[in-house]
Amino acid sequence: MLVRFGISLDKELLRKFDQLIRGKQYSNRSEALRDLIRESLVKKEWESNREVFGAITFVYNHHQRKLVGKLMDIQHQYHDCIISTQHIHLDGSNCLEIVAVKGCSKEVEDLFWKIKSAKGVKHGGVALTSTGKELM
Repeated sequence: MLVRFGISLDKELLRKFDQLIRGKQYSNRSEALRDLIRESLVKKEWESNREVFGAITFVYNHHQRKLVGKLMDIQHQYHDCIISTQHIHLDGSNCLEIVAVKGCSKEVEDLFWKIKSAKGVKHGGVALTSTGKELM
């Protein structure tokens, strides 16, 4: 069931919002507001250490001494929250790994920081999302 409601905004703030949503290809303000609300709800799930899903990505030099073994050891420590991994050879030295995860947000974040802080990991990121159960 949809509910309509009104909001009051400063004219300049509304102009900037409209400019922002046009740049992101939203068809209307309602879709953009729904997305902002959902994003806040997902963030709250992560902050309350609930079950979440996500993807950890990182780039590393596979020639870095003992790094591959260290990364495997870290992933084995967190085998309960790793759903799958994908390994991509970027060039003769660099690799990209994508690790799909499911678990309590604290455990997923711990896994991410252990990977990212390993010597030889050049860059890492984590995409956080919800189980979707409580989102409309």
